[in-house]
Amino acid sequence: MSKIFAINAGSSSLKFQLFAMPEEEVLTAGLIERIGFEDAVFTIKVKGEKVTKTLPIKDHGEAVALLLEALIEQSIVTSLQEIDGVGHRMVHGGEQFAQSVIGSEEVLAAVEEFSELAPLHNPANLTGYRAFKKALPKVGHVFVFDTAFHQTMEPETYLYPLPYEYYTDMMVRKYGFHGTSHDYVSERVGVLLGSDRSHYNIIVCHLGNGASICAVKNGKSINTSMGFTPLAGIMMGTRSGDVDPGIMPYLMDKLGKSAQEILDVYNKKSGMLGVSGISSDARDIDAAAEAGNERAILTNALYTNIIAQTIGAYAVQLGHVDAIAFTAGLGENACGIRAMILDRISELLQIKYDEKANQSRGKEICLSTPDSKVAIWVVPTNEELMIARDTKRLLGL
Repeated sequence: MSKIFAINAGSSSLKFQLFAMPEEEVLTAGLIERIGFEDAVFTIKVKGEKVTKTLPIKDHGEAVALLLEALIEQSIVTSLQEIDGVGHRMVHGGEQFAQSVIGSEEVLAAVEEFSELAPLHNPANLTGYRAFKKALPKVGHVFVFDTAFHQTMEPETYLYPLPYEYYTDMMVRKYGFHGTSHDYVSERVGVLLGSDRSHYNIIVCHLGNGASICAVKNGKSINTSMGFTPLAGIMMGTRSGDVDPGIMPYLMDKLGKSAQEILDVYNKKSGMLGVSGISSDARDIDAAAEAGNERAILTNALYTNIIAQTIGAYAVQLGHVDAIAFTAGLGENACGIRAMILDRISELLQIKYDEKANQSRGKEICLSTPDSKVAIWVVPTNEELMIARDTKRLLGL
């Protein structure tokens, strides 16, 4: 048995799971928040119960030290020598990384270079890596990239109709994100359909506060809705998704704001929050819609219409669709949103689904009826497990 960490480090947070492999058993999981503050919060699961404490945590190094001490104090491990590998989520791997890789100085330099493409994420991911590398120097470390799964897209899909030298000289192209989730869910759907995904065409709808859709043909991503940045694609909790680029200079002129200030609106004040004026949380919007709030009703209609259009476009690119999977916070739990999406595409794709089954929340379940032309599944995502699997495979554990 190997013990492998799956790590997702943010600028002031550290999310973790410790797996026993190959059993794929979660030994512990938790989150350290507000790193760098006097009132940081450390939450760790011990024997199925959450243990939380608030204390000063200066930096990621202290956070990692605290976590490793807690593993021994709580008897999750008897020694740090039991830890065999650490897998790190890395948001952006550019075109260089089409799969996960073992960390090295060369890889580290490349990921640092791609930080200009993901300035909010890659530096934070690397901070977590360096803290673990210092604490566990003899353990193998693996980088798992959000962008890697989408590197199978063809040029006619990933290029933008801009001057070609913007691509060759400045790396401007569609990259796509949520790749680890799309990879896991499409792989699981292949199993649920009775074989493996290399035999199927699958559309995965990762619908959370950040959201993207992916067309998977015979196991490979051929298109995805996010683009050069995670702002592109479908409407999200606070992100606009795709809008006419001419809107930006218009708003800059009208509002007297800079491009960065308008981008901040696109990223943090748009999407469900911007249209509804209520919340970025689908549960709040659903409650308001049920109470008759017109903007809440409009928000759900706009959101599901955009998703339905994207699914329709991907169905054309795929040629035919064997399955559609819903995952992430909204996809796994928002029954009404799922129903609205399915109703919009049911005639086109000859979909039939069980309304009672669709009332299920947060668990793996088939929604389609036997006479549906397309299988419809809810599959809870598990990016941490994919990180652990890749770490085990690459380190030969």
